Amino acid sequence: PFLPAAYASATSGIPIDSMILVEANCLPLQTLGEADFFEEAAGVDSRVAGIVAFASLTAPAELDVTLDAFAARPRVKGIRHNIQGEAAGFCTQPSFVDGVRKVGARGLTFDLCATHDQLRDVVELVRLCPDTRFVLDHCGKPAIRDRRLDPWRADIADLAECANVWCKLSGLVTEASPTEWREADLVPYASHVVERFGTERVMYGSDWPVLTLTADYAAWFRFTEWLTNGWSDAEQRAFYRGNALRAYGA
Repeated sequence: PFLPAAYASATSGIPIDSMILVEANCLPLQTLGEADFFEEAAGVDSRVAGIVAFASLTAPAELDVTLDAFAARPRVKGIRHNIQGEAAGFCTQPSFVDGVRKVGARGLTFDLCATHDQLRDVVELVRLCPDTRFVLDHCGKPAIRDRRLDPWRADIADLAECANVWCKLSGLVTEASPTEWREADLVPYASHVVERFGTERVMYGSDWPVLTLTADYAAWFRFTEWLTNGWSDAEQRAFYRGNALRAYGA
């Protein structure tokens, strides 16, 4: 288990004043229970400013009740149902698309957790849901271990053309070689999302605790500090705080 005390230890000395907790791929029957667990974490750590909860978009009979329950919780800012690991066409099936539209209709953001080979479907989903705000998690999980940029690069460009999509700069270390990664391996991917989304639609994300499979929190944070070193003060504030507040309505 990774609980608030472990997070405090992992981030010691790093100036974090607020955070958003993102669902951890719970079972459908645990949907509300996981949100309750996150609410309890907020009681322990007042820096929890928001929650991205899980809701099953492929269970339409229950979805309205679940989304209404979440919309009544001020800390719940968004919804995520993982696309990663699913078959081609999963996120473009009618029930999923309709579910994402319902998420947007309630003023909630939808987080997109998908791998690089699923991004064409993600582009289609986004275009079918113009009234929903999206956050692309982990830069679309590019194939860093294989040092492949295409077609990920073109798909990111297409997503960035959609003004209702933000990109979370996170998870790159996890997609790199677990034992041999270097910061230089991450630069082409990080630079591309910044170039395409601009500093006004890219936000910091830690991917903690999954990050611990390949690195520690401080190593990733130092990389983002290096990446943003030449940015203006306003751009850095937007990256580390303001863009997330806008995207999630926190």
